[in-house]
Amino acid sequence: MQIKNIDAMSGFATRAIHGGNETDKETGAIRRPITMANSYELPYDPSDINWSSTGGNLYTRNGGANQVYLQQKLALLHGTEDCVVLATGVAALSGVFFAFLKSGDHAVVLDTTYIAAYRLMHELLPEKYGVKTTLVDASDAKKVRMAIKPDTKLIHIETPANPTIRVCDIREIAKLAHEHGALLSVDNTFASPYNQLPCDYGADLTVESLTKYINGHGDALGGAVLGAKPLIDKIRAEAMVNLGGAISPFNAWLIMRGVVTLPLRMRQHNKNAQKIAEFLESQPQVKFVAYPGLESFKGHNIAKKQMKNGYGGVMAFALNADHDAHNRFVSHLRVITNAVSLGHDESLIVFLGENDERQYLYPEEFHGGFFRFSVGLEDAEDIIADIKQALAKL
Repeated sequence: MQIKNIDAMSGFATRAIHGGNETDKETGAIRRPITMANSYELPYDPSDINWSSTGGNLYTRNGGANQVYLQQKLALLHGTEDCVVLATGVAALSGVFFAFLKSGDHAVVLDTTYIAAYRLMHELLPEKYGVKTTLVDASDAKKVRMAIKPDTKLIHIETPANPTIRVCDIREIAKLAHEHGALLSVDNTFASPYNQLPCDYGADLTVESLTKYINGHGDALGGAVLGAKPLIDKIRAEAMVNLGGAISPFNAWLIMRGVVTLPLRMRQHNKNAQKIAEFLESQPQVKFVAYPGLESFKGHNIAKKQMKNGYGGVMAFALNADHDAHNRFVSHLRVITNAVSLGHDESLIVFLGENDERQYLYPEEFHGGFFRFSVGLEDAEDIIADIKQALAKL
């Protein structure tokens, strides 16, 4: 689809600015307006309308104007045939699982996924609907191969993974999935489309939590799934219309606004995080640093191959200290904010203690607790100075 003569051959920044945007025909505004409607005018004879249709503006649960504009922009950024935007990143994940798994099917899932994906695939879908799942360290493609069964219908990974930063070889796992007639879905939230395009490496579906880097301002919730139109149509019909996972017009508009600066922000996130990861790795008080841009990182070579512009802004690290010292370190921070989420303009840190229910799945160095650190857009020197003064107070 071409918008304002912008297509997939245009540069990333050009697509981020112009994708999905046109002059408003009614007012002449050069930005798409917020259409805060939950219903749209019906034709003269609506008797033959399919009330679950997603083909046009009917009812905002079936899709609204701002959602459509955002979908156009994101599909253009990812270079995919289609996109569906949903209310949250978790709505996007559950939409994939609900659409492509049924009772008796088997799925292979990265073991250290985002907690909601872990809960859905390890507990809720198996307990409620009889979906069988195998959790596996998908950073080793051989373990994925061993986990695949004749009834495997879906492989789901994150790369880099939340919160361990594990990196998976998308192309290799896509080959395994397709050899066995399964789909591969990849949660791309930590990378963003600026750094990585999973469908270019063979993934069938790419999932993004729009709440994070794509929005980038910490003020809106949203999720997206991207891929071939037949797959996206299935999610749109089943997860959006019938499960009710539709995004609000205002959130879609906020995220549409946020995407415009995505390439600029990601360059700074990448640059800052690389510098800070290298600094942390040099500190004797630091137990370990997990960041794909470090040559010492286990998955660095894979990340280098498939993350084209940088390694993102999220890392994990721990101190050579006890539980309380980790919390005291955070309490001394003055620039970095103690809060959950990631991809905001400001740096965010959260301490994940040793009582995490998934502790047994984490690499050994993560045992005993660690930080998930989302590096923001502040001056890198100020972030480093903040870490230094907090370490000194221990």
